[in-house]
Amino acid sequence: MGRNLYILAGTFGLLAIVAFVLSISRFSASSPGDASLWRVTGIGLLFVALLCTLGGVMSSLFEQAERRHEEERRKVREARRQ
Repeated sequence: MGRNLYILAGTFGLLAIVAFVLSISRFSASSPGDASLWRVTGIGLLFVALLCTLGGVMSSLFEQAERRHEEERRKVREARRQ
């Protein structure tokens, strides 16, 4: 699951970069409000990308903690049997 969140965060990050480039370029300068709209869109996409990255990191950490806890329980069981 963590890998999927990283891919999603990368996609949102790329779209945020595209939105920032469009905000500073004269390609979308048909009206003065377009540049600020692209900037706000870029900031929003960047925020969503950061949230997805945080979700991926937390998911990976919890999976690792669960794996280590299971290994520790297995070792304790083996020690009790012997």
